[in-house]
Amino acid sequence: MNFELTKEQRLIKETVKEFAEHEIKPIVREMNEQKRIPNHIIKGLAEIGVLGMTFSPEYGGISADPITCGIVAEELARVDYSCAIPTFFLVQNAWGYILDKFGRKTAKEAILPFVTKGEAFLGIACTEPDCGSDLVSMKTIAKKTGDKYIINGEKMFITGVKEATSQLTHGGGYLTLTKTDPEKGARGMSLFYIPVKDKEGIRITLLEEWGREGISSGGIAFENVEVPKDFLVGEENRGFYIVMQGFDYARALISVVCCSAGLSALEEAMKYIKERRAFGQPIGRFEGIQFKLAEHYAKLDAIKLLAYKALWMYGKEQEGKFSRFEVTKICAEAKSLAPQFAFSAINDAIQWFGAMGYTTDCTIELALRGVRSYFWAEGALEIMKIIVARELLGKDYVAYR
Repeated sequence: MNFELTKEQRLIKETVKEFAEHEIKPIVREMNEQKRIPNHIIKGLAEIGVLGMTFSPEYGGISADPITCGIVAEELARVDYSCAIPTFFLVQNAWGYILDKFGRKTAKEAILPFVTKGEAFLGIACTEPDCGSDLVSMKTIAKKTGDKYIINGEKMFITGVKEATSQLTHGGGYLTLTKTDPEKGARGMSLFYIPVKDKEGIRITLLEEWGREGISSGGIAFENVEVPKDFLVGEENRGFYIVMQGFDYARALISVVCCSAGLSALEEAMKYIKERRAFGQPIGRFEGIQFKLAEHYAKLDAIKLLAYKALWMYGKEQEGKFSRFEVTKICAEAKSLAPQFAFSAINDAIQWFGAMGYTTDCTIELALRGVRSYFWAEGALEIMKIIVARELLGKDYVAYR
């Protein structure tokens, strides 16, 4: 095992850290109140080369490995523990990597270069109004007609719909999971890249979320939306298996983000408990606080290492050194632990602030609300536990089969 960063990784880490401290930190509260990531921040991220960093150089990326991508996610979450900018970053890098790997040249050229310039948003659209983790029950259908597909259906709780349709100059689109052969269940699903800005047949709904407010969330309805055959990602009816690879990457990155946000909240609280006095001394001297602090810090440190191991294994799997299911299991392990342990740590940190912890002057309430979103994002915690148990016991013990 080698925990040392490469020279390039150290440089990227320091570059992102400096940008985050100087440009992002001063506007985190404002960003959440205005419910948007300012364009100059998006452009700044593009200029330091982290938007689409997982993409091939021909599309403006640097083919960054998963560990390097995790390092950037960690630094962004350390400052923006509302998790808006980290989400903007990780969604595009995880799912852009999938499009770069499996997509056809026409689709890749239509979106990836614009993501790396900060001019477009690329996301994932799987969840439906009455279908979340049970993807086989989705109703969105794609029918092939000549050299194109016709898409009908609706996706909901989708990240970045405002950014992709109105904020960014080039708009954006989504890797969208559909059914192409409904009788085959998971073996009859296909993945498409679908642009959404000014696209005929697309209707957008915006949702009001109570956390992670700097980035939008909403729904996308497809009514006879035409998509060229070259926007099919991978082979027809193989979409379910391709999208699972994207979920694994995103889950590992989310785990790093949660741990970083939780640790940052603890560090904010540590400053306070050194200054706040009760019964004639700083409250940080009381063991009731010290022991919880030590436990939370150690747990998040440990889970962060698990998340980085998941990213490392994900990268090695691309070289054929681990099986798909080994990687899926460890990504689910990290994702099953990171959000709830980070939430618990942040919640206790807020408690140490006393009554002030229930005011917006206590900024780590942003972290509590942001991390809570990851209890569902890219797969609910319950599904993560099902995945781990399935790999431990075998498929014969999956209850829903």
